[in-house]
Amino acid sequence: MPPSRRGVQGDWVDPTTDDPVVAALSDRIGGPVGPRAGRHSWWTPVRVVLALTAIVLALGMVQKNNCYQDTWQDGQARYTHMCYSDLPYLYTGRGFAELNWPYSDDAQVRARYPEVMEYPVGISYWAWGAAHVTHWLNGSPDLTPRYGKSVGDMSAEPEVHREMRIFVIVNALGFAVLTLLAAWLLAGVSPRRPWDAAAFALSPALLLTGLVNWDLLAVVLVAGALWAWARERPVLTGVLIGLGTAVKLFPLFLLGGILVICLRRRQLRTLAVTSLAAASAWVLANLPAYLSGPDEWKVFWTFNSERGADLGSIWLVVQQALDRTADPSAFDPHTINVGSWLFFGLWCVGVLLLGLASPATPRLAQLGFLVVAGFLLVNKVYSPQYVLWLLPLAVLARPRWRDLIIWQAGEVLYFAAVWWYLGGFLAPAAGGDAGFYWAAILVRLAAELYLVAVVVRDIWVPRHDPVRSADVVGQLTTTRSKAVAV
Repeated sequence: MPPSRRGVQGDWVDPTTDDPVVAALSDRIGGPVGPRAGRHSWWTPVRVVLALTAIVLALGMVQKNNCYQDTWQDGQARYTHMCYSDLPYLYTGRGFAELNWPYSDDAQVRARYPEVMEYPVGISYWAWGAAHVTHWLNGSPDLTPRYGKSVGDMSAEPEVHREMRIFVIVNALGFAVLTLLAAWLLAGVSPRRPWDAAAFALSPALLLTGLVNWDLLAVVLVAGALWAWARERPVLTGVLIGLGTAVKLFPLFLLGGILVICLRRRQLRTLAVTSLAAASAWVLANLPAYLSGPDEWKVFWTFNSERGADLGSIWLVVQQALDRTADPSAFDPHTINVGSWLFFGLWCVGVLLLGLASPATPRLAQLGFLVVAGFLLVNKVYSPQYVLWLLPLAVLARPRWRDLIIWQAGEVLYFAAVWWYLGGFLAPAAGGDAGFYWAAILVRLAAELYLVAVVVRDIWVPRHDPVRSADVVGQLTTTRSKAVAV
């Protein structure tokens, strides 16, 4: 195959000739696509990606089946079968079983449910809406008898257990629709590279962590922002970033990448429009919660500020390794806050300088990936599902299966280790801290840093960037085709 046609099949880049890993695997089914290969009239790359996404999502639901069968009541099964999910516990623990508005400041509601939803408003709205759908599917039961029982007794009722399972199903089906939309959007970011979204569709992280919490709500908004930015729609990009930030904090960091791109292109008006649209969307999304219960709305911010070193974080490793737990004041949340934000600020300055000094303007997915990765590396908590924050950015920032597999191998190892740790299976027989869990955290961070290093290299040496090199090939092909036609 001529070099100018390498990896190009029709109007898109074909992975069997573009990616070494896919090319090697294709040998088992006839080898890479040749220059005379035809197209299937229905199975386009986007439809294949959507089908793969649906299969992985279905497997993700099956993976949670053991916990689903006993309504997450077996405390050890959720660890041995690695099927833990926050959803059923928060259904009863945050008042959704009684259809309470999550930001209610009613004294009776708060006395009964003192713990307010500790997530941004977008997740609370979604959970509240899913609770209403759950009640409707369960025949809209009379809630009056529940008010006369304690939350613990109410949560143990068979009817409530049934609702907990329905609640998980409702969320899972909603996540499935949104994830299919995210896959479609990612496939459309670069029209010549729809197959890059296959790495999102087939991600083991998506399979294992998609139902742990509500993070997929933010993932689809990030995918939408990348799609809108690729089509030069700054207002839509800003709106999606603002809505994403109202669901999880990390979509906000895309504005850092947009800052770099706009500075390089001298498009300050675009930067201002995008930022204003993001701020407006975030404010509008937060207004209902703030107006109905300002103190309850603040819980997310105070909870995260007062939180100490938690699961998955490098801070937990350092704290336990130095045996500082006996003296909390020596390693308190304030110290961790200052340290993490200082490091993250320096990391962002480094990304800014890299983006401004690189030979070519970096892509938004590359810059967004680097900023979000820096935040996660030093965050006080690094839950297993946080890998989803990086997933849509990573598959576009570095669309190479080898590097994505190395990164996700570290994530899968950590996913197993954290449940073994919580189940007490990693505790040494002689007592002491679980060294294997520390090792799993460090391996996870090392795998992430590996992918960071590769993306940094792609930015600094653009010829290594698969997307940029494919664009060059496409331009050469188009130029030669026009020359032949003339």
